[in-house]
Amino acid sequence: MADNTNTSLQFVRRELVAAQKPPSQEIGLLAWARKNLFGSIFDSVLTILALLTLLWILPGLIDWLFIDAIWRGTDRTFCATVAQGGIQPDGWSGACWAFVADKFQLYMFGSYPVDERWRPMLVFVIFAATLAPLLMPRVPYKVPNAIAALVVMPVISFFLLHGGVFGLSVVETSLWGGLLVTLIISYVGIVVSLPVGILLALGRRSEMGIIRMLCVAFIELIRGVPLITVLFLASFMLPLFLPPGTSIDKFLRAVIGVSMFASAYMAEVIRGGLQAIPKGQFEGADSLGLSYWQKMGLIVMPQAIKLVIPGIVNTFIGMFKDTSLVSIISMYDLLGIVRSSFADANWVSAVTPLTGLIFAGFVFWLFCFSMSRYSNFIERHLDTGHKR
Repeated sequence: MADNTNTSLQFVRRELVAAQKPPSQEIGLLAWARKNLFGSIFDSVLTILALLTLLWILPGLIDWLFIDAIWRGTDRTFCATVAQGGIQPDGWSGACWAFVADKFQLYMFGSYPVDERWRPMLVFVIFAATLAPLLMPRVPYKVPNAIAALVVMPVISFFLLHGGVFGLSVVETSLWGGLLVTLIISYVGIVVSLPVGILLALGRRSEMGIIRMLCVAFIELIRGVPLITVLFLASFMLPLFLPPGTSIDKFLRAVIGVSMFASAYMAEVIRGGLQAIPKGQFEGADSLGLSYWQKMGLIVMPQAIKLVIPGIVNTFIGMFKDTSLVSIISMYDLLGIVRSSFADANWVSAVTPLTGLIFAGFVFWLFCFSMSRYSNFIERHLDTGHKR
């Protein structure tokens, strides 16, 4: 009997179709602008208004900052004239970068002795050499590198800066200033606040009543007062509780005050990450027979920290900017030393204060923007595929 079943021919490719380029309208600068700047009528109006505002502001700003700026000079008279010669009706010139150049080393090191400034320069080099590999995910040996950056480097830096060993002359902390002070206080605050904040967050969630009460009291007390109050207490009230004749260096008091303040805020950031971890993660760790510290160190805390990376970096950025408040207790950080330089009669002019403040603001922005971009990089590196 004949088989009347219909058969169809099928063709199977033996090689994959070559990848094709995406449509031209979906890639490139024009595609990005269409998506992000002109995605809707409202977006287009805002973009056009922003461009018109920039076109109105930028030409004059560029002229003042660069074209009409004074780059060389030895005193205030150079900053009272424009680059083309003559004096403007209001006596203003462009930015007086000659003033910043003349005070640059003061802004970096404060009153640190000139002959000994190789020591803070060496500290900056050691700081970069130990911190850079730690921040690069692909560089191996993270544990010894972390010990070098977080323990060994601060100790070596202290002895280099303060002296008194290996034939180095003693340089009192009262002579430290400028960017040197800003970086030291912020770095120590970052190194101290993260582990202390983690311990405080765990203590606040602890089932032991005394531990929980102490942690809650510390966090709420510190978070309930401004940093200026903490610095005043650390600088003026702390010595009253010490035995007679006992003294703590003013710089050390400022470091302790900033570290305590940052630790309280860091504890709440970490606690938010812990509360975001599903209950099943805790139960799964318990089912494996892990101890409390194993559960927290290996299962819970890595996930919690990953979730709150933006909050952690935000705390670091805020602390870095808040270091300018130490000038209240006569510790001259970058902003404090810039402001104190305005009193130099040799450079008094209408533009030198604004130029100095712009320089200080740019330095603060540069460090804060770098921390923000690194935070974004770490978030992308640790992303496990969840769409943000």
